[in-house]
Amino acid sequence: MLQLNQIHKVFNEGTPDEKTALHRIELHLKPGDFMTVIGSNGAGKSTLMNMISGKLIPDMGEVLVDGTDVTLVKEHKRSRLIGRVFQDPMAGTAPSMTIEENLAIAYSRTMVRGLRNGVSKKRRDFFREKLEMLHLGLENRLSAKAGLLSGGERQALSLLMATFTEPKILLLDEHTAALDPARAELITSLTREIVETYKLTTLMVTHNMQQALDLGNRLIMMDKGQIIFETNEDQKKDLTVEKLLEEFQKIRGEKMSSDKAVLI
Repeated sequence: MLQLNQIHKVFNEGTPDEKTALHRIELHLKPGDFMTVIGSNGAGKSTLMNMISGKLIPDMGEVLVDGTDVTLVKEHKRSRLIGRVFQDPMAGTAPSMTIEENLAIAYSRTMVRGLRNGVSKKRRDFFREKLEMLHLGLENRLSAKAGLLSGGERQALSLLMATFTEPKILLLDEHTAALDPARAELITSLTREIVETYKLTTLMVTHNMQQALDLGNRLIMMDKGQIIFETNEDQKKDLTVEKLLEEFQKIRGEKMSSDKAVLI
């Protein structure tokens, strides 16, 4: 469902600030795979997500989604195939628009553009049905402005908007990091439920190593633009945070960054 072949990206090439963000990345996800991605700050995780979404174009290599080469396809066109939820709860919704208007925009992402009512009775009933999955009572607040929702409610809405059209690929970019522990736990639970319901092929970046172990069937560890460690489903079941830190030290000969967020 997702193939990254020899993806290479250098920033500020030929200058004193030159940095290799991704070094010949090879990554293949089968339909329904849920891969979590961990690594210290600067490891290349966000660059990897931006490469898949189309925000960045690789210097070398190719990106394929469901067998189609999308390497040079612009981000807004690639969004028909890819859903994404960001770290900032404010980034995934339009605050001045109502809940149903936000949902209508997301619902139309895969459709041919034209002039028609954005919210029909049939769509409104569909939106209510999907919002019920969140267990937050938002199905009774369709006319409320998204900007009036709490951070957790907006992130739950963003997650629904990114997934209810059942995209080929779902990208979760540290989507619980900005939330308090209770809201983060809620969004984590919703993530598991939605991904399993729609059987979505998912890539999730997280600084929370325990979350990376609890969710998904595969895991990779990145450092300095490279994938330095990868597990399959059977290997992942036996992993702990301590074992992951030991693996990093064994591979790199040094301890992982002391960034506390990594050790959660």
